[in-house]
Amino acid sequence: MYVVYLLITALIVAGVDILFFDGPVFETLLLWLLVIKLGLGGIWAFLGHYFKSDEVAGYIGWPAGNPFQKEVAFTNLALGTCGLLCFFFRDGFWLATIVFASIFLLGAFSVHVKDQQESGNKNPGNAGPVFFADIIVPLTLWVLYFAR
Repeated sequence: MYVVYLLITALIVAGVDILFFDGPVFETLLLWLLVIKLGLGGIWAFLGHYFKSDEVAGYIGWPAGNPFQKEVAFTNLALGTCGLLCFFFRDGFWLATIVFASIFLLGAFSVHVKDQQESGNKNPGNAGPVFFADIIVPLTLWVLYFAR
């Protein structure tokens, strides 16, 4: 559910920025989605995949004890770091972060789809909010990037 909470938080912060500080709508929405949804979300996912690997694996419906959890953790840490740095760096850095996020998230989406089809895995971490965010977030980032 953290993906939903972070999305809502990003939208609230963007709304405040737009209403009270006259931030340009598309650019402001994109900024806070990059910083909060990708940045904080990536750091949060890193913490889970690294420090609570077996719990996260169970939530996804995958076997515990797999060392790939640590690799996924560091991918999330890299994504989270890029997202947070979007607050300080703009233009080409935003584009690179969106490309990185899109490849990672759409790739994860394809893995979850395949797992659902092959094993019927409908665990919340495989077919819940994260599943939908893996496709909606990249699409939203691209729309906002080009709309700004």
